[in-house]
Formats: sequence, C-alpha cells, structure tokens
Amino acid sequence: MSGELPRRYLRYHQTERPMAAMQANWVHGSSTGWHAHPRGQLLYAIEGVMSVRLATGSWLVPPNRGLWIVAGAEHDVRMSGDVKMRTAYIDASAFADLPQRTCVVNVSPLLRELVVAASQVPLDYAQGSRDERLMHLLVDELRTAEVLPLYLPGTAEPRLRQVCQALLDDPASTATAGEWAGRLGMSTKTLQRLFVRETGMPFAQWREQARLLFALRRIAGGGRIIDIALDCGYASQSAFTAMFRRHFGAPPSAFCR
Repeated sequence: MSGELPRRYLRYHQTERPMAAMQANWVHGSSTGWHAHPRGQLLYAIEGVMSVRLATGSWLVPPNRGLWIVAGAEHDVRMSGDVKMRTAYIDASAFADLPQRTCVVNVSPLLRELVVAASQVPLDYAQGSRDERLMHLLVDELRTAEVLPLYLPGTAEPRLRQVCQALLDDPASTATAGEWAGRLGMSTKTLQRLFVRETGMPFAQWREQARLLFALRRIAGGGRIIDIALDCGYASQSAFTAMFRRHFGAPPSAFCR
C-alpha cells in the first residue's frame, strides 16, 4: 500500500511528545514496502545493512551509519542480512537545525547508545524527566553528525535512466562513457554533461558509487570478498580493496567484522 503508514506505527506519530523511538527486527531479504511518516525519521540498525529507495535516489545504510529521512518522503527499506533496526521519529518543527534533506549520517558511539536507549523510552515520558533529556541529547548529537556520501542519485532523463539501470543490473560492466555515448547517438561530452546535470556526478563517479553500494549489500549477505570484487568489475581483490578503503578508511574485511 504505497504511501500508507502501517497501523502499528501510528502511535509513534500520534503521541503528544515531539519524539518517539522504537525497535524492529527484520530477516534478510525482507522489505517494509513503500510508505511515509508525518515526522522526520532517524533510521538506524545495530546489525545488518538497509537499502533505502526514494523517488529521488537510493541510499545505503551500513552499521555505524544512520539515515535521516525528512517528513513525508515516501520510501522503501530492503534488508541485507538480518537487520536489527532502531529508529527515532522526530517532529522537526519542534527542533531547530535538523537536516533539511534526506541524508546518511555517521553514527558516533554516543549517538548509537542514545538511539538504542531511546527505543526503550515510553511514549508518554514525563516532561523535564531523564527520558526527555535523553531524547533531546539524541537530537543534539544528530545535529552535529557528519553527513556521508552513501547516496546514489536517480534521474528522470530517459536516456540517462537507460544507462543507470544497465549499470545497476551489471555492476561488472566495463563499458566506458564514450561507448555509452555512441550507443545513444551523442558525444561523450554531452553524456558527461547530462550525468553531472541530472545526478551531480560524472559518469565514472556514479558507476563507482553504484558498485560500492552493490558491494556493501553483498558483504552484508556474507559474500566472499574476491567474488564481490569480480562481480563489481574489478580485476583483482586488491584493486577493489583500494577503492573500498578510499571510501571508508578500512578494508572490506574490517567492515565484515
């Protein structure tokens, strides 16, 4: 039921308090279905990887990362690995300086513990209580969280959608921007200009980002690093590891742990 909020979540938005948090566990391969929330949502998982789709693009949320979703944004969450979700719903009109756009944020050890603790706080927590201070501290930490580029922008441009979908279907494809331009009957310069205009990224960066998100889902599902590297189009595990380290500052093996 696209856009319709599941009934079990209604009480987390109908509370008189400006914040509420909950926990939910999902099995590998499951999906929430398309829905939206009337409040902003900090989506986080203490285990597993979440792939989140919006009309404007896709985000990947690995452990130690969270996704801030603005109120009213329709989204679908798919699980890679068994996911232990912890999420906070926040009335952004009650708090200043929260992110204005959907974005992936770094979850510090303190923010992680605050989200976990908040999921145990009752919906009718007392004003001025420790529970209320905990909730407000969570918002303070969210305000200062680093925004991370785990985002794959989409496009409505028909020719570019064809290229993007092909890259998602076959991450190992080595077709260059020039080859794609030839297939579409345009110059390489025109294709690159379209990519930057529509996605904010040049062709090579968009493809690398697509491969990275594909790899993270596979790693969460328990895939072997060498197989994932080859399926992403890298000639060797070392080349894939270098790309992964450039983005995360650690090898894929560390991410698995």
